[in-house]
Amino acid sequence: MPNRKQLVSHKKPNLPTKTCPVCQRPFAWRRKWSRDWESVRYCSERCRRAGRHRS
Repeated sequence: MPNRKQLVSHKKPNLPTKTCPVCQRPFAWRRKWSRDWESVRYCSERCRRAGRHRS
């Protein structure tokens, strides 16, 4: 019988990615962004705030 860790963890190899314009790090698609993935620009709320003040 597999242990709990083997049941819970799984790989997500085929998710689309983008690069955050503030921190320059790649970030992957998340279910909460499924409806508006095309308009997502920042990887986090912190980067979104920093990007607005940077301009």
